Amino acid sequence: MIIPNKLKVNDEVRIIAPSRSLSIIDKKTREIANTRFKELGLKLSFSKNCESIDDFSSSSIEERIEDLHEAFLDKKVKAIFTVIGGDNVNQLLKYIDYNIVKRNPKIICGYSDTTALSNALFHKTGLVTYSGPAYSTLGMLKGIDFSINYIKKCLFSSDPYEVINSEQWSDDAWYIDQEKRNFYKDNGIEVLNHGKAEGKIVGGNLCTLNLLQGTEFMPDLTNSVLFLEDDELTSPSNFDRDLQSLIHQKNFDRVKGIVIGKFQLKSEVSETLLRKIIQSKQELASIPVLYNLNFGHTTPHICFPIGGFVKIDTKSRKQIIIEKH
Repeated sequence: MIIPNKLKVNDEVRIIAPSRSLSIIDKKTREIANTRFKELGLKLSFSKNCESIDDFSSSSIEERIEDLHEAFLDKKVKAIFTVIGGDNVNQLLKYIDYNIVKRNPKIICGYSDTTALSNALFHKTGLVTYSGPAYSTLGMLKGIDFSINYIKKCLFSSDPYEVINSEQWSDDAWYIDQEKRNFYKDNGIEVLNHGKAEGKIVGGNLCTLNLLQGTEFMPDLTNSVLFLEDDELTSPSNFDRDLQSLIHQKNFDRVKGIVIGKFQLKSEVSETLLRKIIQSKQELASIPVLYNLNFGHTTPHICFPIGGFVKIDTKSRKQIIIEKH
């Protein structure tokens, strides 16, 4: 495990676009995001090719690899944030010089499609990476304070921290109308299987993590606690088969627990159906399973370390503690 140095005031953060281009982010959202980073005491720089855009709202593999390598090589840069998710970051994995990453460890943070990059970097180098808000996420005007608080807990401090839920959550297209937002009361973390567990965190967006199956980039699941979520494109049947595919992976029998993020409303993965899915799988019967946590594609979401160490005790007052990050 290589834990990168934590952020401090006046550090430089590089914004890169390993999936979709910065060009798709409107001016107002960028202005708000820039202000958020400034309020955190951080200075922003943007990669050379982050605004390049092609027919897939992305850019060439060569441009994205150049920006990734340059961000790790630049000694002034202390952390890297991805612009947003997308569909194609796995195109980059065989072209990355993992020795550059290993010799220049630093924070890299993002979610959704970034899941493939984060897990591959951890597996190939031992570098702890971070699933958390992307640059564009910080362009949110309302409902972002909880997320920013977890950036501080995870990326600015080495102290253990508790994972809890916010009082409210949202699943609206906030980038369309920043003033008109719909928030719901959060029911808190739910437990499906009680128990205790500890281990390294692997995961993020489930369908993206599954792209690594059968490749040299898939993390070993031995002694892991899986943090899993999916977006509005999933459905109860898709989530079921995606989870089953993960269960079929080598060393899944050594997984210690599962933590599931909040589902988007359009997915129609209800609590009742999720329970049926989990309870149908004998492989999960003996490990703790928690769900409805604030991470994934709803607002807000926590920041957590892929490759970091977590302890779970479902019957404790503090059910989830991120110990090393």
